[in-house]
Formats: sequence, structure tokens, C-alpha cells
Amino acid sequence: MSRISSSASIFVNYLRNPHHNFCVLHLEHSKHFSIRRKLPLNTVVNFVPQQQAWIVERFGKFHKVLDPGLNYLFPVIDEIKYVQSLKEIAIEIPSQSAITEDNVTISIDGVLYYRVVDPYLASYGIEDGEFAVVQLGQTTMRSELGKIKLDKIFQERAVLNLHIVAAINQASSAWGISCLRYEIKDISVPHKVKEAMQMMVAAERSKRAKILESEGIKESEINVAMGQKHARILLSEAKKVENINSAVGDSEATVLIASGQSKAIDLISDSLKKEQG
Repeated sequence: MSRISSSASIFVNYLRNPHHNFCVLHLEHSKHFSIRRKLPLNTVVNFVPQQQAWIVERFGKFHKVLDPGLNYLFPVIDEIKYVQSLKEIAIEIPSQSAITEDNVTISIDGVLYYRVVDPYLASYGIEDGEFAVVQLGQTTMRSELGKIKLDKIFQERAVLNLHIVAAINQASSAWGISCLRYEIKDISVPHKVKEAMQMMVAAERSKRAKILESEGIKESEINVAMGQKHARILLSEAKKVENINSAVGDSEATVLIASGQSKAIDLISDSLKKEQG
């Protein structure tokens, strides 16, 4: 009975959206029944696996969430409607085109890690949480890339990831889903832009090499000039010391000569006094 009603609802949706082709209708139909087949049956005594939450409806209305372990349900009136995994789930964000702030078109993809934190909201707050998170991740990525220039995307990849996570969590909180982290996998730029970036990198490296070379020559000339300066200072100090020593020597020599002459005069004067006496 549930399959008939489900098929009817899918057919009604198809009539409301005539642009959908039969292939899309068939895929939606198959996906719907694959999800239905995965739902466990109410065996009265139910064992919920670890890191899972079972949503139970009674008479078609939400009744309770079954925690891991042993749980008892009434037959017929209780139905296990949804099964939510509480594990961390990684989903791939498909590659998409985005335009940066400086009007460069790039292709970018990534991986999103999320977890169901509220099984009730994840079951009744949105139809397909994973699809919504993927779409939200893509739109948020394009929005954030439009605020950054191409040169800064590679430098601020970590900051960009944090901004995307914050934007996703702001919207997914009503779905009982928490985005844990987002990682950018690959960033592809057009071939001409890549060549221009390589030329810029080569020019920047050449500029740095010339600057380093000029700084080396400058430091070498400064070292030579400082060496010559110190040599001249040492030479002048040596001459100064030499002159001082020479002057001191001449002064001491003059004093000794004068002292010797004075002693000689005193001896002569003493000898003359003795002869006259």
C-alpha cells in the first residue's frame, strides 16, 4: 500500500514538473524504494545499532526517537519511519565554476564533513539533507570565492574553508545537521591565466634575485668601507701613540740632560770653594 501511494505521489510530482524526463522520474522512483527497503521492520523487540537513531511514528504521527540498544514497540500502530546515522559523513562537492573578485573564472571542488546532531529535525526538517548540504556547499563556495581575488585564494584557503563552514552551519542548524569542516580539493584556472601566473612568479623570483644580489653588493661595499675606516683609525692611533711616546722620550731626555748639567755645575762650584778656602 505504501509503495502504491509513493508511486502516486511521484507521478503527481512528475505532472507538476513536465520538464523532468522519464529518466529522472525513474531514478527518483528507484531511490525512493531503495530507501524504503533499508528501513528495519518493527519486530516488537528491536535492537538499535550504535551510532544510529530510529524515528518511530505512531498512527502516522511522530512518537519518539529510539536510542541504541534494546527498545520495545507496539506492533501495527508503531512504524519505524526514518533511520538516521549519527556518524560523521564525508560527501564530495562536485567541481563547479566560480568567478573571483577580479573576474577570473575558476573550477573548484571539495569535500564536506557533516554529522546529524538532531535526528528529529534531520527527518522532518528537510526532505533530503545530504542533497541540501551539497547544494548549500556549492552556493556558499561560489559566494565566498566572489569576495576574494585569485592571488589570495591559494594563500587564504584555510580561512576560506572556515567561512564556508560557518555559512553552512548558519543554514543547516534548522535541519539538525552540523557541518564539521570543509576542505578544498582542487582549484583549476584557465590555461592563459595559469601562464600569466607563472610569468608573474618568474618575474617575482627574478626581482627577488636582483634585490638579493644588489643587497649583497651593498653589504660588501659597506664592509670594505668600514674596513678601510677602521684601518685608518688604527693607523692614526698608532701614529698618535708613536708621537706621544717620542715627545715623552724627548722630554725625559731633556730633563736628564738638564739634571746632569746641574750636578756638574754643583760639583765644579764645590771644588772651587774648597780651593779658595
